Amino acid sequence: MGVTIEIGLPGQTKADALAVPVAQAPHGLGGEGGRIVDEKLHGRLTRLLASGELRGDPGEALVLHLDGELETPRVVAVGIGDRDRVDLDALRTAGAAAAGALSNVGGTLCWLLDDTLPLSLADQARALVEGTILGSYAPGRWKTRDDRTPRVFERIVLGHFDTVELRDAAERAALVAERTNRARDLANMPPNELNPQTLAEHAVGLAGEHEHLTAEILGPREIDELGMGALAAVGAGSRNEPRLIVLRYEPPSPTRADVLLGLVGKAITFDSGGLSLKPPAHMEDMKGDMAGGAGTLHGMGAVAALELPVRAVAVLAAAENLPGGNAFRPGDILRAANGKTIEITNTDAEGRLVLADALWYARREGATHVLDLATLTGAMELALGDLYAGLFANDDEWRDRILAAGNRSGDLVWPFPLHSRYRRYVDSTFADLKNASLLRQGSPVLAAKFLEEFAGEGPWAHIDMAGPGFFERSRGDYLGVPGGTGYGVRLIAELAEGYA
Repeated sequence: MGVTIEIGLPGQTKADALAVPVAQAPHGLGGEGGRIVDEKLHGRLTRLLASGELRGDPGEALVLHLDGELETPRVVAVGIGDRDRVDLDALRTAGAAAAGALSNVGGTLCWLLDDTLPLSLADQARALVEGTILGSYAPGRWKTRDDRTPRVFERIVLGHFDTVELRDAAERAALVAERTNRARDLANMPPNELNPQTLAEHAVGLAGEHEHLTAEILGPREIDELGMGALAAVGAGSRNEPRLIVLRYEPPSPTRADVLLGLVGKAITFDSGGLSLKPPAHMEDMKGDMAGGAGTLHGMGAVAALELPVRAVAVLAAAENLPGGNAFRPGDILRAANGKTIEITNTDAEGRLVLADALWYARREGATHVLDLATLTGAMELALGDLYAGLFANDDEWRDRILAAGNRSGDLVWPFPLHSRYRRYVDSTFADLKNASLLRQGSPVLAAKFLEEFAGEGPWAHIDMAGPGFFERSRGDYLGVPGGTGYGVRLIAELAEGYA
């Protein structure tokens, strides 16, 4: 059951709380709506601003309990920062701050929109709805009792005159945010519940929700018949055998029949490092090594739910990377589906192996523009932290489309070089290439160069989302809890809309 969106002037609908955006001094309250609310509260907001108890800082939220001054029992004043610099992320963070301050309330939240902000009303609606829903997310669904579990908002009301543009923006934002939270659920699932087969079952269930979305699951026999030696090897050490999960979205009237978006997700449902075993500290977070696959899966779900007129195919390479009697070894030479041979120098560089076969399969299915998403290298997180993902592409126009979609959606990316001379890092004495380098240099780039060998002809891009895909701690904004972030869902929806 999704969040219900309504548009209407405050007072026309009953709400459990009214949220008022407040900027930092000297601007404070802006827009007619905020001034009217303050007048009905006999200047309480103005006095709080003057005293410094309310500052308007990003992420600040102050709840006022009322005694009949307004139709609502409470007002939450939410900081948005410098009014002249307010952007989508500032309002997403404001939405999450309101959700956090009202976590024991739930019900209906009414947001005042402000026509003095440097964002359109539609963009305000989009960002506030997204932030409120994403900020309400709780990862502790496995707790048998948790009195701190937040109450969710069943209804969000946008305080303004109703317009088609405003309603469309808000309803789209709610849908995409809810799909993002579903991807977070997948990334947070413990590995004893989520394995390649159960992930495949989630994909089949998702396809059943949408008329034009279908799912096909390839098991070990089909993987072997296709010559996917890289994917098969990674999953060989686990009793939970690998799966190739394929989703196809075929809208009845695509805007461009010549375009087939190919979305490829790394779905390592648990990564121990294999025989190149990882250190034990934080190994439990390796359940999130399928976050790229989760974002890809529910990104496709968002495209289908929005009924976008763009054809798309998603390929998720799902495996567990565990040590065992059948596990692949350093020194092994694998043959990928495109025929190239790979010397294994590190079994913990397994993500690029499963992606190699998945990229080939996406091209085999006719994908014209390919994007892969993966929590691939720790070095990318060292470089960009938990905010940006790294972007590598073989085509400038495709790269710029993805960059723009990231900026607009909030799933941020930053372009990195893909110079041909980096190829030497994965040269092998014994095979066509090797999967890792002993040199502690450029590991995100060499991983991208490895993938390029399997990306086929046509525009291709790789997103290394090691930082923003799964949090060890909150980064202090609208994605406020540790665990899966749903990275990729919003970016994919935005990217696909560009072809609608």
